[in-house]
Formats: sequence, structure tokens, C-alpha cells
Amino acid sequence: MTRIAAVRGALPPNRHPQAEITDTFARVCLPPGADRRLLDRLHTSARVGHRNLVLPLDQYAKLDGFGMANEIFIEAAVDLGAEAVGAALDAAGLTPADVDMIMFTSVTGIAAPSVDARLAGRLGLRPDVKRVPVFGLGCVAGAAGIARLHDYLRGWPGHVAVLLSVELCSLTLQPGDASPVNLVASGLFGDGAAAVVACGADRAAGGAPGPTVVATRGHLYPDSEGVMGWDVSDTGFRVVLDTSVPEVVRTYLADDVNGFLADHGLTTQDVTAWVCHPGGPKVLQAVAETLDLPDGALELTWRSLEDVGNLSSASVLHVLRDTLALRPPPPGTPGLLIAMGPGFCSELVLLRW
Repeated sequence: MTRIAAVRGALPPNRHPQAEITDTFARVCLPPGADRRLLDRLHTSARVGHRNLVLPLDQYAKLDGFGMANEIFIEAAVDLGAEAVGAALDAAGLTPADVDMIMFTSVTGIAAPSVDARLAGRLGLRPDVKRVPVFGLGCVAGAAGIARLHDYLRGWPGHVAVLLSVELCSLTLQPGDASPVNLVASGLFGDGAAAVVACGADRAAGGAPGPTVVATRGHLYPDSEGVMGWDVSDTGFRVVLDTSVPEVVRTYLADDVNGFLADHGLTTQDVTAWVCHPGGPKVLQAVAETLDLPDGALELTWRSLEDVGNLSSASVLHVLRDTLALRPPPPGTPGLLIAMGPGFCSELVLLRW
């Protein structure tokens, strides 16, 4: 089975408490003299304490269109990606020359050549490295990326594969847009990157052993295309985030999880680690309620939300990193990694520690 050899994260250096970000984004999003009580309430209810941003706060008012934001995305994504992948390979006891496949995912910027191609020479990846850039999966891509690495390594059990996620959500902020959905996004999403190094069954790594991937399952929900995603306009990516997301979770997730676990002779009571994407307070409450999780099951997810905000696809990988470092489950026990995103869809990854 695929073994996760290492997970590492990287954050941009501009770290601020939520109150400072709220004050700045109020000036960027609201017209002069506007009532900011709705923005304040939405930012407070996000339960985010701090966020790391790719730009200094005073630079967000100076962003001039999608082109400028995307140029910043490319430069910063390469820097953060190199940091995350380098750290993950070091932790796995591997070198860039050991990497046979790299998958890059983001939904907050675009590049051609893709970011993984721009990283190859900088990191020292082999010229024959297989590259898979992925766009459009959004928050689910951290889990889906691990699932696709597992698919690849089942066919190439002697190989090493890397998943890199870089999400610079703050660059999608829409200046002058006082819509509730833009205000929600301005209070919830942060910037960051994460990298996963995985090895096939026939390939050993020199770092501490991590969990194995037992199986994966995705579910694309019917008639839900308008629940989450982007409207692409002249000013860039305008967030689509419907209030029905928690209800979609309550409608589908329990049957997905229970059926997936049952196929492997397990129940939710057997799971010793819930590695869940921090989609936001209402989504996390829906996850805990519909799965009837015990108190504290999502503690590391809540902690990640408070510490850095929702990092889109990188977030669940940060929670996985924290689980490995802070709360490693008993060896041999099952864990479940969960993320949801545009489609609307879910991805489940069954782990064994």
C-alpha cells in the first residue's frame, strides 16, 4: 500500500491577528463611511484568530486587477512550494532526484508553464519527472490529491510521488465588493502551502514511518454545481459560497462515510483519527453532528482554523501534518481523512497508522 512518508507546510511571513485583517479588509471592500457591522460579525463568527497573508496588509488596496494578482501568485507559489517540498523531502529522508511524479494543485491562481514545471529546476527534480498540474478541485484537492497519488503508486509501487498544494486565497479578494459572500471569504480564508511525500509499497524512505493509504472514495453530489466555486470575471475569481453547504454535508456525508467504512469492516467507532478539512464553523459542526463524533474528535481541525484560517486545499494537509506530529494514533488503527469542495463533492481517504 502507499505510505505517507512526510507532510510539511509553509506559510507566508505576513502574520496578523484577525482584528487587524478585519480593519484593513473593511477599508478595501466597503465604501467610505459604510456600516461595517455585518463584516465585523462575519469575521468574528469565522472563529479565526490569526492568518498569514502573501502581501503586507497595506498592499491589498493597491492590487490592480487579476493580472497583477496572478503575477504575485506565481512568484509566491514557487517560493512557498519550494519551501514545502524541500522540507517534506528532507523529513522523508529523500532527495529531489528521488521524485518520480509531482502533482501540483491550486485554485487561487493559474500559470503556464505550471508551478510544478517552474519548481523542477529550482528544486533539482529529474528531467523525466512526471508532472500533473490540477486546477478546479478547490478545498477537496488535498484529499483528492492524496487519493490520486495512491492511484499512481499502486501502478508504480517502486516510485516516490509528491503532492504540492499552494493556495493564496487573499489574492482573490474583490475590492469594492460588499456582498456577504465576499465578506465571508475575506474573514475565513488564509494563505499557505503544504507538501506530501508518498512512497509505493516497494519503495522505502529514510524518515519516520507514516500511515498507509488503504483505500479512497469520492462522491460527486447531484444538482450542486452552484454550491461552491468561482465566477471568473475581469477582476479575477469571485467566490461562490452558498449557505446550503452545511445542509449538503448533513444530507450526504454520513451515508458516504458509513458505507465506505463498512466496505472495510469498520464503523465510525473504530476510527482513531479524524483528519478533516476546516471548511468553517458551520461546516465543522455539521460534520461532527451528522457523524456523531465524540467531543474533541475534530480538535486539531478547529485548532488549525483558529491558527491560520481555511487554506483551501492545503488545509487538510496541515491537519494531517499536525496529527502526525501532535496526536499520532495507536499503530495499526484506522484514520479517515475528509475534505469537500466544488462540484459539490467529497473525498474520503482511509488511512492505517
